Amino acid sequence: MKNILVVGGGISGTVATLALQQQGKNVTLLERSEHWHGVGHGITVQGNALKALREVGALERILPRTHPFTELQLRHADGRIITTVDTPRTGGPELPPTLGALRSELQSVLVDMIHEAGVEVLLGTRLISYRNEQNSVVAQLSDGTSRRFDLVIAADGINSETRKLAGITHEKKPSGLGIWRVVTCRTPEMNCASVFHHGPQYKAGYTPISADLCYAYVLTDPVRPDNGLSDTEELKRLLAGYHGPFDFIRESITEENMKNFQPIEWLFVDDESWRDGRVILIGDAVHACPPLIAQGAAQCCEDAVLLAEYLAQDGPVEALLDEFIQRRKKRVAGVVEASLQLADWELHPEQEGIDTAGVMAGALQQLTQPA
Repeated sequence: MKNILVVGGGISGTVATLALQQQGKNVTLLERSEHWHGVGHGITVQGNALKALREVGALERILPRTHPFTELQLRHADGRIITTVDTPRTGGPELPPTLGALRSELQSVLVDMIHEAGVEVLLGTRLISYRNEQNSVVAQLSDGTSRRFDLVIAADGINSETRKLAGITHEKKPSGLGIWRVVTCRTPEMNCASVFHHGPQYKAGYTPISADLCYAYVLTDPVRPDNGLSDTEELKRLLAGYHGPFDFIRESITEENMKNFQPIEWLFVDDESWRDGRVILIGDAVHACPPLIAQGAAQCCEDAVLLAEYLAQDGPVEALLDEFIQRRKKRVAGVVEASLQLADWELHPEQEGIDTAGVMAGALQQLTQPA
């Protein structure tokens, strides 16, 4: 297997491209955007993602642009610390258990590496259709060309067009939650992630992403109210009931800060195959979970690196792909189940037996095992 098409230039697609290119494969990467560069808000990157990024040689370039930390603080909305827990080292003892970063910084490193490697990148281009033939796939692209590949890897996200082409019936689903995110200043004392409970919204928190910046968030209803407020005014209104470090965060938010709101959606293709012939889907295209344990990027990175490892093995390609899919489904299922349980507890806090810290710690502890 030599010629591979990767559809989608996000985290899953870029890491898969690098892993395959480093094996000597000829990779063509499709990205539907005409301008491909790092974009997005803050992101929490856990140790198992760092392990995958190390595998493709990206970690040393990413680390200087981030803020590593080892603990998670659980706080009351008034700012009091309820407890502090150590974050399990899901990437092994030699890597930071967690770090905060701008998604744009992470993506920019991966994009730069792909260009430096000389990978063929087709911007503003989509996969329109495909046809499986013996030991190959004929791909029809939106630029009007038709090209033959040994394999197509679809990493085109939760809104994947390839998912429908492959006959997968699952669609993304609402979680019942929405999230506001903002990148703003932090104090030196805000040096690890903190999550605030028992406030007027479902939950709020922040993660440091550099020496002087953090990204803060608040979980809300999934529809932004039409109340005439600007994004800055609305975010400050939502955070008014959170104190301690949030008093500083709230006052530091201005119109110039990067901020966004979106409903939280999820997807898990658990009972259908992730492949159609020699077309296989990975990442958020088949498993996008709510960000309650911050494993979205990590699971995408694991998919990408592990798939490349399977494709380096000898044996029938279809059998290798099926073995990869079954292995990843078991891993991802635990992440999705824990994330949905946490989301349900946010929506229905009157339930008995709520153990947010226990579920988070248990899910991350399981991820200390190899992917």
